[in-house]
Amino acid sequence: MSHTLIQNASIVNEGEVFVGSVLIENDTIAEVSRDPNFTHDGAEIIDATGLFLIPGAIDDQVHFREPGLTHKAEIYTESKAAVAGGVTTYMEMPNTNPQTTTQAELEKKFKRASDCSLANFSFFFGATNDNLDEVLATDANNVCGIKIFMGSSTGNMLVDRQETLANIFSKTPMLIATHCEDEVTVRANSARYKAQFGDQVPFTAHPLIRSAEACYISSSAAVALAKKYDTRLHILHISTAKECTLFTNDIPLSEKRITAEACIHHLWFNDSFYPTKGSHIKWNPAVKTEADRLGIWEALLDNRIDVIATDHAPHTLEEKSGNYWDAPSGGPLVQHSVLAMMDFVKSGQISVERMVEKMSHAVAELFQIRKRGYIRKGYFADLVLVDPKTPTTVSKTNLLYKCGWSPFEGHTFSSSINRVFVNGHEAYTKGAFDESKKGSAITFSR
Repeated sequence: MSHTLIQNASIVNEGEVFVGSVLIENDTIAEVSRDPNFTHDGAEIIDATGLFLIPGAIDDQVHFREPGLTHKAEIYTESKAAVAGGVTTYMEMPNTNPQTTTQAELEKKFKRASDCSLANFSFFFGATNDNLDEVLATDANNVCGIKIFMGSSTGNMLVDRQETLANIFSKTPMLIATHCEDEVTVRANSARYKAQFGDQVPFTAHPLIRSAEACYISSSAAVALAKKYDTRLHILHISTAKECTLFTNDIPLSEKRITAEACIHHLWFNDSFYPTKGSHIKWNPAVKTEADRLGIWEALLDNRIDVIATDHAPHTLEEKSGNYWDAPSGGPLVQHSVLAMMDFVKSGQISVERMVEKMSHAVAELFQIRKRGYIRKGYFADLVLVDPKTPTTVSKTNLLYKCGWSPFEGHTFSSSINRVFVNGHEAYTKGAFDESKKGSAITFSR
């Protein structure tokens, strides 16, 4: 039986910050003490003076590209980047090759992750226009949710038949997560810009092609379906202020049937970045106006938006170097999500307590994850020590993504990740990894 004792930490948990100690016993938290000098015989002691101790971030939307797209990323490389960034658990999306649209393919992903993932994991099961039986066979206790692309972001997973959507929303008992962009609107906008610019469409047109109108039409349709059938709906990567009007903050998260997610890039960037960043900030849904960015922030802080994620979706630099039509949407973010939010903490945009709520507590509550997301006795010891006074400059030399680039290159974050524990195992220490233990599949209380 192994014991690790973290002393003198500024513990951020459940709406407060206090200086105390946490005792880890094997894979779980054995004690949370308000005594900064709490002792335990035989424990390895870590002095965390001046450091925040937070529960590991839980990212509910990543694309790790395995199987079939491993020239861009792999579960191993991207989970390693996640751990280095303080993300101890991720939920991965089904638009791989082959797609995760059968139970057999889903099981292959779980097996692969158990062999190589340094972080904890779950996988979304993908809905299509014709796999309802497979959707309904998904185990809600072991799978994070069902993913529906109500806009063709990548691959051919667009679900656009109204009968299919009605069947999925009415018959699926577990959480449904949606990518919402109206395909008819996007195609009409694309045709108009193609006629005007041909292959030379500027990247500044991206938020006009994949417009605020396209997002709202689709999101409002998803909300209407969920209300009609009392479906448990989670709308991913909200990108417009108008969409935020679809969500409520007048009931506790545990009682909400319709929830929403904000992503780091929609909180950080606006359309003024396109002339310099170009394809490196081309995401679907698009980064839009400053008014949209501020509207998302307002909804996040007043609890209409419930959680923060990344939509980590790497592509190679070669792929990103094409013209507007050829450059795929998506970018790598999971290594820097906690650090990005710590910059917002330093600027006063959000408190560290609210940051932890949105990146850990609320994700665990929203998905009903068993024994994770909090610093509580008896919970799994997924813990992160953050140094708020040691900056991190992003460069190609310290990126862990297989794609080898980041939209944050050249930026200096105000904080750094000091140590990361995954299931009690010290997986990351000041730039060094201990890969002797792998992460685990998370489970759900549903």
